[in-house]
Amino acid sequence: MRKSFLFKTVFLVIVLAAVLAVIVATRPLLSQGRADAAAGSVIPAQAGTQTFFEQFVIGGGPIVWFVLLPMSLIAVYLAVEHCLTIRRKKLLPAGIGGKIVEIIRQFGHGQLEARIAERNDFVSVAVVKAITQGRGDWFRMRNVLAESLQEQAWGLLRRIEWVNLIGNVSPMVGLFGTVFGMIKLFNAIVLAGGQPQPAQLAEGISVALVTTFWGLFIAIPALAIHGVFRNRIEMLVSDAVVEAESIIPEIRRSLKRQKQDEQPKPKQPIRELPVKPVETVHKSLRP
Repeated sequence: MRKSFLFKTVFLVIVLAAVLAVIVATRPLLSQGRADAAAGSVIPAQAGTQTFFEQFVIGGGPIVWFVLLPMSLIAVYLAVEHCLTIRRKKLLPAGIGGKIVEIIRQFGHGQLEARIAERNDFVSVAVVKAITQGRGDWFRMRNVLAESLQEQAWGLLRRIEWVNLIGNVSPMVGLFGTVFGMIKLFNAIVLAGGQPQPAQLAEGISVALVTTFWGLFIAIPALAIHGVFRNRIEMLVSDAVVEAESIIPEIRRSLKRQKQDEQPKPKQPIRELPVKPVETVHKSLRP
């Protein structure tokens, strides 16, 4: 678990450092272009156009660089990770209930834990926990099995909740950037004495619109991804409950057979030999 978290952190730091390096490398060129435009130099039409990166990344300011852009990278990373981990093939393999039933019939529930302990699917983890904590009580095993399935579902829902959090927070950050850009816009108007040049207003308008764009651009896919994975988890858990219901009767029969084998067999009654009367014994001893 710690290695996985460390790998995720290092990956995000490397990607963010690469993006910031590109931003730092391109800002001098953009500043030079603005200075030439302010000086009144003649710039060709093609040279005056901005690329997508300059308009939607550099033009957004620090709010895009240090907040919204890392949030977008984290959302993409989480979406890819959930696509690889939250799958039916991994969490609920086909015929897993029948395989566990066959193991119980062949070897009994006593050896079931050793044979399926390495599996990480819903049903196997729940069955192992039920046998471990059930203490041979069928009713307790059934309750532990249901609780384990519920706990696994909650664990996955907590994992995808980060995507939902990003989807809900990113529009607020975009709105914050919009307010920040409008404040810069009005400050430019005040500094220009009420008659600012369009170039002086461009920076504030750019920050206001670009941050709103990034906030919506992150929120819409993030909320959609969260809804898709939530429905997938609920469907997988409901199917796992059906698979577990087919295993419970077999565990109960195995427990009954074990109790019958452990019961002591009834002892055979001792047959008493008939006792002859004493007179008969003396008569038989006479010559």
